[in-house]
Amino acid sequence: MVNEIDVQKKNEDVVIDEAKTSLSDFWKLEDYWAIWIGLVILIVGLFIFIPNPPSNMKEDICKCNTTLKNEASKAPFRTIAWYKASKSKNKIIAANEPYAKKIKSIFNKPKSWNLNPFEAVYLGKEAAEAKNSITRADYEKISKDLEIAFDKAGVSENAAASADFKDNTLNDKAESDINSWLLLSNKLSKAKKKISNKPYNLIPSLIFLCIILMVLFGIGIFAMGNPIMPFTKGFIFVFSLAVIAYLIAGQHTNKSIGLGYPLWAIIIGMLISNTVGTPKWVVPAIQTEFYIKTGLVLLGAEVLFGKILNIGIPGIFVAWGVTPTVIVLSFWFGNKILKIQSKTLNITTSAALSVCGVSAAIATASACRAKKEELTLSIGLSLGFTAAMMVCMPAFIKAVGMDFILGGAWMGGTIDSTGAVAAAGEFLSDKAMYVSATIKMIQNVMIGVVAFFVAIYWCAKIECQPGQKVSPMEIWHRFPKFILGFAGTSILFSLIYGIVGSDVGSVVIEGGVISNLSKLLRGWMFCLAFISIGLATNFREFKQYLKGGKLLTLYIFGQSFNLLLTLLIAYLMFYIFFPGITANI
Repeated sequence: MVNEIDVQKKNEDVVIDEAKTSLSDFWKLEDYWAIWIGLVILIVGLFIFIPNPPSNMKEDICKCNTTLKNEASKAPFRTIAWYKASKSKNKIIAANEPYAKKIKSIFNKPKSWNLNPFEAVYLGKEAAEAKNSITRADYEKISKDLEIAFDKAGVSENAAASADFKDNTLNDKAESDINSWLLLSNKLSKAKKKISNKPYNLIPSLIFLCIILMVLFGIGIFAMGNPIMPFTKGFIFVFSLAVIAYLIAGQHTNKSIGLGYPLWAIIIGMLISNTVGTPKWVVPAIQTEFYIKTGLVLLGAEVLFGKILNIGIPGIFVAWGVTPTVIVLSFWFGNKILKIQSKTLNITTSAALSVCGVSAAIATASACRAKKEELTLSIGLSLGFTAAMMVCMPAFIKAVGMDFILGGAWMGGTIDSTGAVAAAGEFLSDKAMYVSATIKMIQNVMIGVVAFFVAIYWCAKIECQPGQKVSPMEIWHRFPKFILGFAGTSILFSLIYGIVGSDVGSVVIEGGVISNLSKLLRGWMFCLAFISIGLATNFREFKQYLKGGKLLTLYIFGQSFNLLLTLLIAYLMFYIFFPGITANI
Protein backbone atom coordinates (compact mmCIF):
# COMPACT_ATOMS: atom_id res chain seq x y z
CA MET A 1 0.00 0.00 0.00
CA VAL A 2 2.81 2.35 0.95
CA ASN A 3 4.64 1.51 -2.28
CA GLU A 4 1.51 2.25 -4.34
CA ILE A 5 1.14 5.61 -2.62
CA ASP A 6 4.82 6.39 -3.23
CA VAL A 7 4.53 5.47 -6.90
CA GLN A 8 1.37 7.54 -7.28
CA LYS A 9 3.04 10.53 -5.56
CA LYS A 10 6.10 10.15 -7.80
CA ASN A 11 3.88 10.14 -10.90
CA GLU A 12 2.08 13.22 -9.68
CA ASP A 13 5.43 14.95 -9.12
CA VAL A 14 6.47 14.07 -12.69
CA VAL A 15 3.23 15.54 -14.06
CA ILE A 16 3.76 18.70 -11.99
CA ASP A 17 7.38 18.99 -13.21
CA GLU A 18 6.27 18.51 -16.84
CA ALA A 19 3.60 21.19 -16.39
CA LYS A 20 6.17 23.57 -14.92
CA THR A 21 8.52 22.84 -17.79
CA SER A 22 5.85 23.44 -20.41
CA LEU A 23 4.80 26.71 -18.75
CA SER A 24 8.39 27.91 -18.49
CA ASP A 25 8.78 27.22 -22.22
CA PHE A 26 6.75 30.37 -22.88
CA TRP A 27 9.57 32.59 -21.64
CA LYS A 28 12.58 30.27 -22.05
CA LEU A 29 12.24 28.86 -25.57
CA GLU A 30 13.41 30.70 -28.68
CA ASP A 31 10.27 29.83 -30.69
CA TYR A 32 7.99 31.52 -28.19
CA TRP A 33 10.18 34.61 -27.93
CA ALA A 34 9.99 34.88 -31.72
CA ILE A 35 6.20 34.93 -31.34
CA TRP A 36 6.23 37.52 -28.51
CA ILE A 37 8.56 39.90 -30.37
CA GLY A 38 6.58 39.57 -33.60
CA LEU A 39 3.27 40.18 -31.81
CA VAL A 40 4.61 43.24 -29.97
CA ILE A 41 5.73 44.80 -33.26
CA LEU A 42 2.39 44.10 -34.95
CA ILE A 43 0.25 45.26 -32.02
CA VAL A 44 2.24 48.51 -31.79
CA GLY A 45 1.67 48.95 -35.51
CA LEU A 46 -2.09 48.47 -35.11
CA PHE A 47 -2.25 51.03 -32.31
CA ILE A 48 -0.34 53.53 -34.47
CA PHE A 49 -2.06 53.16 -37.84
CA ILE A 50 -5.71 52.19 -37.19
CA PRO A 51 -6.58 55.35 -35.15
CA ASN A 52 -4.77 57.58 -37.68
CA PRO A 53 -6.22 56.96 -41.16
CA PRO A 54 -5.89 59.53 -43.97
CA SER A 55 -8.33 62.45 -43.71
CA ASN A 56 -11.58 62.01 -45.71
CA MET A 57 -10.61 58.37 -46.26
CA LYS A 58 -14.15 56.95 -46.37
CA GLU A 59 -15.52 59.75 -48.57
CA ASP A 60 -12.65 59.42 -51.06
CA ILE A 61 -12.98 55.62 -51.17
CA CYS A 62 -16.74 55.89 -51.70
CA LYS A 63 -16.23 58.33 -54.57
CA CYS A 64 -13.71 56.03 -56.27
CA ASN A 65 -15.90 52.96 -55.76
CA THR A 66 -18.88 54.72 -57.35
CA THR A 67 -16.83 55.58 -60.43
CA LEU A 68 -15.41 52.05 -60.64
CA LYS A 69 -18.89 50.52 -60.42
CA ASN A 70 -20.39 52.84 -63.04
CA GLU A 71 -17.49 52.40 -65.47
CA ALA A 72 -17.45 48.60 -65.05
CA SER A 73 -21.03 48.36 -66.32
CA LYS A 74 -20.48 50.88 -69.07
CA ALA A 75 -18.10 48.98 -71.40
CA PRO A 76 -16.85 45.41 -72.01
CA PHE A 77 -13.32 46.65 -71.17
CA ARG A 78 -11.89 48.85 -68.45
CA THR A 79 -12.17 52.47 -69.48
CA ILE A 80 -9.80 55.39 -68.92
CA ALA A 81 -12.07 56.69 -66.16
CA TRP A 82 -12.01 53.27 -64.48
CA TYR A 83 -8.21 53.19 -64.39
CA LYS A 84 -8.03 56.78 -63.16
CA ALA A 85 -10.41 55.98 -60.31
CA SER A 86 -8.45 52.81 -59.51
CA LYS A 87 -5.18 54.76 -59.35
CA SER A 88 -6.76 57.40 -57.15
CA LYS A 89 -8.06 54.72 -54.80
CA ASN A 90 -4.64 53.05 -54.62
CA LYS A 91 -3.12 56.34 -53.50
CA ILE A 92 -5.40 56.44 -50.45
CA ILE A 93 -3.03 54.70 -48.04
CA ALA A 94 -1.79 55.44 -44.55
CA ALA A 95 1.79 55.17 -45.84
CA ASN A 96 1.41 58.61 -47.43
CA GLU A 97 0.70 60.28 -44.07
CA PRO A 98 3.58 62.34 -42.55
CA TYR A 99 3.79 60.18 -39.40
CA ALA A 100 3.97 57.00 -41.53
CA LYS A 101 6.79 58.43 -43.63
CA LYS A 102 8.66 59.23 -40.43
CA ILE A 103 8.29 55.64 -39.23
CA LYS A 104 9.43 54.32 -42.59
CA SER A 105 12.51 56.57 -42.52
CA ILE A 106 13.57 54.86 -39.27
CA PHE A 107 13.15 51.27 -40.45
CA ASN A 108 13.93 51.65 -44.15
CA LYS A 109 16.89 49.99 -45.85
CA PRO A 110 19.70 51.90 -47.63
CA LYS A 111 18.70 53.61 -50.89
CA SER A 112 19.58 52.60 -54.44
CA TRP A 113 22.82 53.84 -55.99
CA ASN A 114 24.78 53.51 -59.21
CA LEU A 115 28.45 54.54 -59.00
CA ASN A 116 28.82 56.03 -55.51
CA PRO A 117 27.89 53.57 -52.71
CA PHE A 118 27.92 56.37 -50.13
CA GLU A 119 24.76 57.71 -51.80
CA ALA A 120 22.93 54.71 -50.34
CA VAL A 121 23.03 56.31 -46.89
CA TYR A 122 23.76 60.00 -47.51
CA LEU A 123 22.80 62.47 -50.23
CA GLY A 124 23.54 66.20 -49.98
CA LYS A 125 21.43 68.99 -51.46
CA GLU A 126 23.71 69.63 -54.45
CA ALA A 127 24.06 65.90 -55.20
CA ALA A 128 20.28 65.48 -55.06
CA GLU A 129 19.74 68.32 -57.53
CA ALA A 130 22.44 66.94 -59.84
CA LYS A 131 20.83 63.50 -59.70
CA ASN A 132 17.43 64.98 -60.61
CA SER A 133 18.79 66.96 -63.55
CA ILE A 134 20.28 63.82 -65.16
CA THR A 135 16.90 62.12 -65.57
CA ARG A 136 14.66 65.19 -66.00
CA ALA A 137 15.00 65.06 -69.83
CA ASP A 138 13.80 61.44 -69.83
CA TYR A 139 10.87 62.38 -67.60
CA GLU A 140 9.82 65.20 -69.91
CA LYS A 141 10.04 62.95 -72.97
CA ILE A 142 7.87 60.27 -71.32
CA SER A 143 5.40 63.00 -70.28
CA LYS A 144 4.97 64.09 -73.90
CA ASP A 145 4.62 60.49 -75.10
CA LEU A 146 2.04 59.93 -72.37
CA GLU A 147 -0.05 62.91 -73.51
CA ILE A 148 -0.09 61.54 -77.07
CA ALA A 149 -0.97 58.03 -75.83
CA PHE A 150 -3.75 59.44 -73.61
CA ASP A 151 -5.30 61.39 -76.49
CA LYS A 152 -5.09 58.34 -78.73
CA ALA A 153 -6.73 56.12 -76.07
CA GLY A 154 -9.47 58.73 -75.59
CA VAL A 155 -10.23 58.85 -79.31
CA SER A 156 -10.36 55.04 -79.51
CA GLU A 157 -12.62 54.78 -76.47
CA ASN A 158 -14.98 57.43 -77.85
CA ALA A 159 -15.12 55.58 -81.17
CA ALA A 160 -16.03 52.36 -79.36
CA ALA A 161 -18.63 54.23 -77.29
CA SER A 162 -20.22 55.76 -80.41
CA ALA A 163 -20.88 52.20 -81.60
CA ASP A 164 -22.41 51.37 -78.17
CA PHE A 165 -19.43 49.06 -77.55
CA LYS A 166 -20.92 46.50 -79.95
CA ASP A 167 -18.10 46.64 -82.51
CA ASN A 168 -15.44 44.16 -81.37
CA THR A 169 -12.80 45.67 -83.65
CA LEU A 170 -13.28 49.11 -82.09
CA ASN A 171 -13.42 47.61 -78.60
CA ASP A 172 -10.15 45.72 -79.11
CA LYS A 173 -8.44 48.85 -80.46
CA ALA A 174 -9.65 50.92 -77.51
CA GLU A 175 -8.46 48.31 -75.03
CA SER A 176 -5.06 48.07 -76.76
CA ASP A 177 -4.58 51.86 -76.80
CA ILE A 178 -5.64 52.13 -73.14
CA ASN A 179 -3.09 49.45 -72.20
CA SER A 180 -0.38 51.39 -74.07
CA TRP A 181 -1.33 54.50 -72.12
CA LEU A 182 -1.18 52.52 -68.87
CA LEU A 183 2.31 51.22 -69.62
CA LEU A 184 3.57 54.75 -70.26
CA SER A 185 1.77 55.98 -67.14
CA ASN A 186 3.60 53.39 -65.02
CA LYS A 187 6.84 54.29 -66.76
CA LEU A 188 6.27 57.95 -65.92
CA SER A 189 5.66 57.10 -62.26
CA LYS A 190 9.05 55.39 -62.11
CA ALA A 191 10.72 58.29 -63.90
CA LYS A 192 9.11 60.73 -61.48
CA LYS A 193 10.79 58.98 -58.55
CA LYS A 194 14.16 59.54 -60.25
CA ILE A 195 13.64 63.32 -60.40
CA SER A 196 12.19 63.53 -56.88
CA ASN A 197 15.43 62.93 -54.99
CA LYS A 198 15.68 64.91 -51.77
CA PRO A 199 18.67 65.25 -49.44
CA TYR A 200 18.84 62.52 -46.80
CA ASN A 201 21.08 61.14 -44.07
CA LEU A 202 20.24 57.58 -43.07
CA ILE A 203 23.16 57.09 -40.70
CA PRO A 204 21.32 58.28 -37.52
CA SER A 205 18.23 56.19 -38.36
CA LEU A 206 20.38 53.09 -39.01
CA ILE A 207 22.05 53.53 -35.62
CA PHE A 208 18.63 53.93 -33.98
CA LEU A 209 17.31 50.83 -35.79
CA CYS A 210 20.33 48.84 -34.63
CA ILE A 211 19.54 49.81 -31.02
CA ILE A 212 15.84 48.90 -31.39
CA LEU A 213 16.56 45.43 -32.81
CA MET A 214 19.38 44.87 -30.32
CA VAL A 215 17.02 45.65 -27.41
CA LEU A 216 14.17 43.49 -28.78
CA PHE A 217 16.32 40.42 -29.36
CA GLY A 218 18.47 41.18 -26.32
CA ILE A 219 15.44 40.88 -24.02
CA GLY A 220 14.75 37.43 -25.47
CA ILE A 221 18.40 36.39 -25.18
CA PHE A 222 18.49 37.46 -21.52
CA ALA A 223 15.17 35.75 -20.70
CA MET A 224 16.47 32.51 -22.20
CA GLY A 225 19.35 32.58 -19.73
CA ASN A 226 22.15 33.90 -21.91
CA PRO A 227 24.46 36.83 -21.01
CA ILE A 228 23.39 40.09 -22.62
CA MET A 229 26.72 41.94 -23.06
CA PRO A 230 28.42 39.42 -25.40
CA PHE A 231 25.28 39.41 -27.57
CA THR A 232 25.23 43.22 -27.68
CA LYS A 233 28.84 43.51 -28.87
CA GLY A 234 28.42 40.85 -31.50
CA PHE A 235 25.06 42.20 -32.70
CA ILE A 236 26.56 45.56 -33.71
CA PHE A 237 28.98 43.69 -35.99
CA VAL A 238 26.24 41.46 -37.48
CA PHE A 239 23.94 44.45 -38.07
CA SER A 240 26.76 46.38 -39.78
CA LEU A 241 27.25 43.47 -42.19
CA ALA A 242 23.48 43.44 -42.84
CA VAL A 243 23.70 47.12 -43.82
CA ILE A 244 26.53 46.30 -46.24
CA ALA A 245 24.48 43.45 -47.76
CA TYR A 246 21.54 45.79 -48.34
CA LEU A 247 23.92 48.40 -49.75
CA ILE A 248 25.41 45.99 -52.32
CA ALA A 249 21.95 44.70 -53.27
CA GLY A 250 20.82 48.30 -53.86
CA GLN A 251 23.35 48.86 -56.65
CA HIS A 252 21.36 49.41 -59.86
CA THR A 253 22.81 46.49 -61.82
CA ASN A 254 22.45 44.01 -58.96
CA LYS A 255 18.92 45.23 -58.32
CA SER A 256 17.86 44.96 -61.97
CA ILE A 257 19.01 41.34 -62.34
CA GLY A 258 17.54 40.22 -59.03
CA LEU A 259 20.69 39.73 -56.93
CA GLY A 260 19.00 40.66 -53.66
CA TYR A 261 20.21 41.07 -50.09
CA PRO A 262 19.80 37.39 -49.05
CA LEU A 263 22.44 36.26 -51.52
CA TRP A 264 24.89 39.03 -50.62
CA ALA A 265 24.34 38.52 -46.90
CA ILE A 266 25.28 34.84 -47.14
CA ILE A 267 28.29 35.62 -49.38
CA ILE A 268 29.59 38.32 -47.00
CA GLY A 269 29.23 36.02 -44.01
CA MET A 270 30.91 33.10 -45.78
CA LEU A 271 33.83 35.24 -46.99
CA ILE A 272 34.55 36.24 -43.41
CA SER A 273 34.07 32.77 -41.89
CA ASN A 274 36.20 31.05 -44.55
CA THR A 275 39.07 33.56 -44.70
CA VAL A 276 39.93 35.41 -41.49
CA GLY A 277 37.37 33.39 -39.55
CA THR A 278 34.36 34.55 -37.57
CA PRO A 279 35.59 36.38 -34.42
CA LYS A 280 34.68 34.55 -31.22
CA TRP A 281 33.15 37.70 -29.72
CA VAL A 282 30.62 37.76 -32.62
CA VAL A 283 29.39 34.20 -32.04
CA PRO A 284 26.82 35.08 -29.30
CA ALA A 285 25.01 37.32 -31.84
CA ILE A 286 24.83 34.60 -34.52
CA GLN A 287 21.20 33.77 -33.76
CA THR A 288 20.09 32.52 -37.17
CA GLU A 289 16.87 30.80 -36.16
CA PHE A 290 15.84 33.49 -33.66
CA TYR A 291 16.00 36.19 -36.35
CA ILE A 292 14.31 34.17 -39.09
CA LYS A 293 11.57 32.79 -36.85
CA THR A 294 10.61 36.28 -35.71
CA GLY A 295 10.58 37.41 -39.33
CA LEU A 296 8.29 34.52 -40.25
CA VAL A 297 5.85 35.50 -37.48
CA LEU A 298 5.71 38.96 -39.11
CA LEU A 299 5.26 37.32 -42.52
CA GLY A 300 2.08 35.68 -41.21
CA ALA A 301 0.41 39.10 -40.98
CA GLU A 302 0.84 39.48 -44.75
CA VAL A 303 -1.10 36.26 -45.48
CA LEU A 304 -4.65 37.67 -45.52
CA PHE A 305 -7.53 35.27 -46.13
CA GLY A 306 -9.55 38.05 -47.77
CA LYS A 307 -6.91 38.36 -50.47
CA ILE A 308 -6.92 34.60 -50.94
CA LEU A 309 -10.69 34.61 -51.51
CA ASN A 310 -10.40 37.50 -53.99
CA ILE A 311 -8.59 35.35 -56.52
CA GLY A 312 -10.77 32.34 -55.72
CA ILE A 313 -10.54 28.66 -56.44
CA PRO A 314 -8.07 28.91 -59.39
CA GLY A 315 -5.39 30.46 -57.19
CA ILE A 316 -5.99 27.95 -54.41
CA PHE A 317 -5.66 25.02 -56.83
CA VAL A 318 -2.42 26.42 -58.27
CA ALA A 319 -0.88 27.08 -54.84
CA TRP A 320 -2.22 24.21 -52.75
CA GLY A 321 -2.74 21.55 -55.40
CA VAL A 322 0.70 21.63 -56.98
CA THR A 323 2.84 22.20 -53.87
CA PRO A 324 2.23 18.89 -52.00
CA THR A 325 2.65 16.93 -55.24
CA VAL A 326 6.02 18.54 -55.98
CA ILE A 327 7.28 18.03 -52.41
CA VAL A 328 6.36 14.35 -52.34
CA LEU A 329 7.74 13.60 -55.82
CA SER A 330 10.98 15.54 -55.21
CA PHE A 331 11.58 13.79 -51.88
CA TRP A 332 10.87 10.40 -53.49
CA PHE A 333 13.21 11.21 -56.41
CA GLY A 334 16.00 12.28 -54.06
CA ASN A 335 15.51 9.25 -51.84
CA LYS A 336 14.87 6.43 -54.34
CA ILE A 337 16.51 7.58 -57.58
CA LEU A 338 19.40 9.84 -56.49
CA LYS A 339 19.81 7.99 -53.17
CA ILE A 340 20.79 11.15 -51.29
CA GLN A 341 22.16 9.92 -47.96
CA SER A 342 20.79 12.73 -45.82
CA LYS A 343 16.99 12.60 -45.69
CA THR A 344 16.92 15.92 -43.81
CA LEU A 345 18.82 17.61 -46.66
CA ASN A 346 16.48 15.97 -49.16
CA ILE A 347 13.24 17.14 -47.51
CA THR A 348 14.57 20.64 -46.73
CA THR A 349 15.59 21.15 -50.37
CA SER A 350 12.32 19.67 -51.63
CA ALA A 351 10.33 22.06 -49.43
CA ALA A 352 12.44 25.05 -50.51
CA LEU A 353 11.84 24.47 -54.23
CA SER A 354 8.15 23.60 -53.76
CA VAL A 355 6.77 26.21 -51.37
CA CYS A 356 8.52 29.54 -50.96
CA GLY A 357 12.26 29.05 -50.76
CA VAL A 358 13.98 30.34 -47.64
CA SER A 359 10.95 30.52 -45.33
CA ALA A 360 9.85 26.95 -46.11
CA ALA A 361 13.43 25.68 -45.81
CA ILE A 362 13.79 27.20 -42.34
CA ALA A 363 10.46 25.79 -41.10
CA THR A 364 11.11 22.34 -42.58
CA ALA A 365 14.69 22.20 -41.31
CA SER A 366 13.39 23.00 -37.84
CA ALA A 367 10.73 20.25 -38.06
CA CYS A 368 13.20 17.55 -39.16
CA ARG A 369 16.18 19.00 -37.26
CA ALA A 370 18.42 19.35 -40.29
CA LYS A 371 22.06 20.39 -39.86
CA LYS A 372 22.93 24.06 -40.38
CA GLU A 373 25.10 23.30 -43.41
CA GLU A 374 22.18 21.40 -44.99
CA LEU A 375 19.93 24.39 -44.47
CA THR A 376 22.59 26.70 -45.92
CA LEU A 377 22.90 24.57 -49.06
CA SER A 378 19.13 24.49 -49.57
CA ILE A 379 18.88 28.25 -49.14
CA GLY A 380 21.84 28.88 -51.45
CA LEU A 381 20.29 26.81 -54.24
CA SER A 382 16.94 28.50 -53.73
CA LEU A 383 18.44 32.00 -53.94
CA GLY A 384 20.41 31.15 -57.07
CA PHE A 385 17.41 29.72 -58.91
CA THR A 386 15.19 32.56 -57.68
CA ALA A 387 17.49 35.20 -59.17
CA ALA A 388 17.66 33.35 -62.51
CA MET A 389 13.89 32.68 -62.71
CA MET A 390 12.99 36.23 -61.73
CA VAL A 391 14.77 37.51 -64.85
CA CYS A 392 14.19 34.62 -67.29
CA MET A 393 10.51 33.85 -66.71
CA PRO A 394 9.08 37.32 -67.56
CA ALA A 395 11.34 37.43 -70.65
CA PHE A 396 10.13 33.98 -71.76
CA ILE A 397 6.48 34.86 -71.14
CA LYS A 398 6.80 37.98 -73.30
CA ALA A 399 8.76 36.16 -76.00
CA VAL A 400 6.16 33.42 -76.51
CA GLY A 401 3.21 35.80 -76.20
CA MET A 402 1.75 34.08 -73.13
CA ASP A 403 -1.24 35.78 -71.54
CA PHE A 404 0.03 37.88 -68.64
CA ILE A 405 -2.51 36.55 -66.14
CA LEU A 406 -1.40 32.99 -66.93
CA GLY A 407 2.22 34.15 -66.74
CA GLY A 408 1.60 35.78 -63.35
CA ALA A 409 -0.03 32.62 -61.98
CA TRP A 410 2.85 30.52 -63.32
CA MET A 411 5.50 32.74 -61.69
CA GLY A 412 3.56 33.00 -58.43
CA GLY A 413 3.53 29.23 -58.07
CA THR A 414 7.17 28.60 -59.00
CA ILE A 415 9.49 31.50 -58.10
CA ASP A 416 10.60 30.90 -54.52
CA SER A 417 10.72 34.40 -53.00
CA THR A 418 7.69 36.64 -52.38
CA GLY A 419 9.65 39.80 -53.24
CA ALA A 420 11.07 38.26 -56.41
CA VAL A 421 7.58 37.15 -57.47
CA ALA A 422 6.21 40.68 -57.16
CA ALA A 423 9.19 42.13 -59.03
CA ALA A 424 8.88 39.56 -61.83
CA GLY A 425 5.14 40.23 -62.11
CA GLU A 426 5.81 43.94 -62.38
CA PHE A 427 7.95 43.26 -65.48
CA LEU A 428 4.74 42.12 -67.22
CA SER A 429 1.78 44.19 -66.00
CA ASP A 430 -0.18 45.31 -62.93
CA LYS A 431 -2.56 42.35 -63.36
CA ALA A 432 0.32 39.90 -63.59
CA MET A 433 1.89 41.36 -60.46
CA TYR A 434 -1.42 41.11 -58.57
CA VAL A 435 -2.01 37.49 -59.63
CA SER A 436 1.57 36.35 -58.99
CA ALA A 437 1.82 38.04 -55.58
CA THR A 438 -1.59 36.74 -54.47
CA ILE A 439 -0.81 33.15 -55.46
CA LYS A 440 2.52 33.34 -53.66
CA MET A 441 0.69 34.64 -50.58
CA ILE A 442 -1.74 31.69 -50.79
CA GLN A 443 1.23 29.34 -51.15
CA ASN A 444 2.88 30.84 -48.05
CA VAL A 445 0.09 29.28 -45.99
CA MET A 446 1.70 25.92 -46.81
CA ILE A 447 4.75 26.80 -44.67
CA GLY A 448 2.98 25.74 -41.48
CA VAL A 449 1.21 22.78 -43.09
CA VAL A 450 4.44 21.37 -44.51
CA ALA A 451 6.30 21.82 -41.19
CA PHE A 452 3.49 20.04 -39.34
CA PHE A 453 3.40 17.00 -41.63
CA VAL A 454 7.19 16.79 -41.81
CA ALA A 455 7.29 16.72 -37.99
CA ILE A 456 4.74 13.88 -37.95
CA TYR A 457 6.49 11.92 -40.71
CA TRP A 458 9.91 12.25 -39.08
CA CYS A 459 8.59 11.07 -35.72
CA ALA A 460 6.44 8.26 -37.10
CA LYS A 461 8.65 6.93 -39.93
CA ILE A 462 12.19 8.29 -40.19
CA GLU A 463 13.29 8.27 -36.55
CA CYS A 464 10.82 5.76 -35.11
CA GLN A 465 12.32 2.50 -33.86
CA PRO A 466 10.63 -0.83 -34.84
CA GLY A 467 7.67 -1.50 -32.58
CA GLN A 468 7.81 1.98 -31.10
CA LYS A 469 4.63 4.06 -30.92
CA VAL A 470 4.69 7.80 -31.48
CA SER A 471 2.87 9.85 -28.86
CA PRO A 472 1.22 13.21 -29.60
CA MET A 473 3.68 14.84 -27.18
CA GLU A 474 6.64 13.68 -29.28
CA ILE A 475 5.11 15.30 -32.35
CA TRP A 476 4.40 18.44 -30.30
CA HIS A 477 8.02 18.65 -29.13
CA ARG A 478 9.21 18.19 -32.72
CA PHE A 479 6.79 20.73 -34.21
CA PRO A 480 8.33 24.22 -34.66
CA LYS A 481 6.27 26.38 -32.27
CA PHE A 482 6.93 29.63 -34.13
CA ILE A 483 4.61 28.30 -36.86
CA LEU A 484 1.81 28.90 -34.34
CA GLY A 485 2.84 32.55 -34.36
CA PHE A 486 2.87 32.58 -38.16
CA ALA A 487 -0.65 31.08 -38.27
CA GLY A 488 -1.86 33.23 -35.37
CA THR A 489 -0.81 36.55 -36.89
CA SER A 490 -2.35 35.49 -40.22
CA ILE A 491 -5.68 34.72 -38.52
CA LEU A 492 -5.54 37.88 -36.37
CA PHE A 493 -4.86 40.24 -39.27
CA SER A 494 -7.35 38.45 -41.53
CA LEU A 495 -10.04 38.96 -38.84
CA ILE A 496 -9.14 42.63 -38.41
CA TYR A 497 -9.09 43.05 -42.18
CA GLY A 498 -12.57 41.50 -42.37
CA ILE A 499 -13.93 43.67 -39.51
CA VAL A 500 -12.75 47.00 -40.94
CA GLY A 501 -13.58 45.97 -44.53
CA SER A 502 -11.30 45.37 -47.51
CA ASP A 503 -11.11 49.03 -48.51
CA VAL A 504 -10.16 50.35 -45.08
CA GLY A 505 -7.96 47.29 -44.55
CA SER A 506 -6.02 48.10 -47.71
CA VAL A 507 -5.46 51.64 -46.44
CA VAL A 508 -4.42 51.08 -42.82
CA ILE A 509 -3.41 47.38 -42.64
CA GLU A 510 -1.66 46.72 -45.96
CA GLY A 511 -0.88 50.39 -46.64
CA GLY A 512 0.23 51.11 -43.09
CA VAL A 513 1.06 48.41 -40.55
CA ILE A 514 2.48 45.98 -43.11
CA SER A 515 4.09 48.26 -45.69
CA ASN A 516 5.62 50.81 -43.29
CA LEU A 517 6.50 48.64 -40.33
CA SER A 518 6.11 44.85 -40.47
CA LYS A 519 7.54 44.21 -43.94
CA LEU A 520 10.53 46.50 -43.37
CA LEU A 521 11.46 44.90 -40.04
CA ARG A 522 10.92 41.43 -41.50
CA GLY A 523 13.43 42.26 -44.21
CA TRP A 524 16.02 43.33 -41.62
CA MET A 525 15.45 40.17 -39.57
CA PHE A 526 15.87 37.96 -42.61
CA CYS A 527 19.04 39.83 -43.54
CA LEU A 528 20.46 39.33 -40.01
CA ALA A 529 19.64 35.61 -40.34
CA PHE A 530 21.42 35.28 -43.69
CA ILE A 531 24.50 37.08 -42.34
CA SER A 532 24.44 34.65 -39.40
CA ILE A 533 24.17 31.66 -41.74
CA GLY A 534 27.23 32.83 -43.65
CA LEU A 535 29.25 33.54 -40.51
CA ALA A 536 28.49 30.06 -39.14
CA THR A 537 29.28 28.18 -42.37
CA ASN A 538 32.51 26.52 -43.38
CA PHE A 539 33.03 25.49 -47.03
CA ARG A 540 34.65 22.24 -45.93
CA GLU A 541 31.35 21.11 -44.43
CA PHE A 542 29.75 21.15 -47.89
CA LYS A 543 32.02 18.58 -49.57
CA GLN A 544 30.11 15.50 -48.47
CA TYR A 545 26.80 16.96 -49.72
CA LEU A 546 28.02 18.16 -53.12
CA LYS A 547 29.62 14.92 -54.33
CA GLY A 548 28.21 13.75 -57.64
CA GLY A 549 26.03 16.82 -58.09
CA LYS A 550 23.03 14.99 -56.61
CA LEU A 551 21.65 18.02 -54.78
CA LEU A 552 21.75 20.19 -57.91
CA THR A 553 20.10 17.37 -59.88
CA LEU A 554 17.35 17.16 -57.25
CA TYR A 555 16.69 20.89 -57.47
CA ILE A 556 16.65 20.94 -61.28
CA PHE A 557 14.32 17.91 -61.42
CA GLY A 558 11.96 19.27 -58.76
CA GLN A 559 11.82 22.77 -60.16
CA SER A 560 11.34 21.52 -63.74
CA PHE A 561 8.43 19.36 -62.66
CA ASN A 562 7.09 22.30 -60.63
CA LEU A 563 7.25 24.58 -63.69
CA LEU A 564 5.42 22.13 -65.95
CA LEU A 565 2.72 21.11 -63.47
CA THR A 566 2.07 24.71 -62.30
CA LEU A 567 1.70 25.92 -65.88
CA LEU A 568 -0.74 23.10 -66.69
CA ILE A 569 -2.87 23.61 -63.56
CA ALA A 570 -2.83 27.40 -63.95
CA TYR A 571 -4.06 27.11 -67.55
CA LEU A 572 -6.80 24.63 -66.64
CA MET A 573 -8.00 26.62 -63.62
CA PHE A 574 -7.87 30.14 -65.06
CA TYR A 575 -8.95 29.44 -68.65
CA ILE A 576 -10.85 26.15 -68.82
CA PHE A 577 -12.70 25.68 -65.53
CA PHE A 578 -13.03 29.25 -64.17
CA PRO A 579 -12.73 31.74 -67.07
CA GLY A 580 -15.28 34.03 -65.40
CA ILE A 581 -12.93 34.70 -62.47
CA THR A 582 -10.08 35.39 -64.88
CA ALA A 583 -12.18 37.89 -66.84
CA ASN A 584 -12.86 39.89 -63.65
CA ILE A 585 -9.25 40.15 -62.49
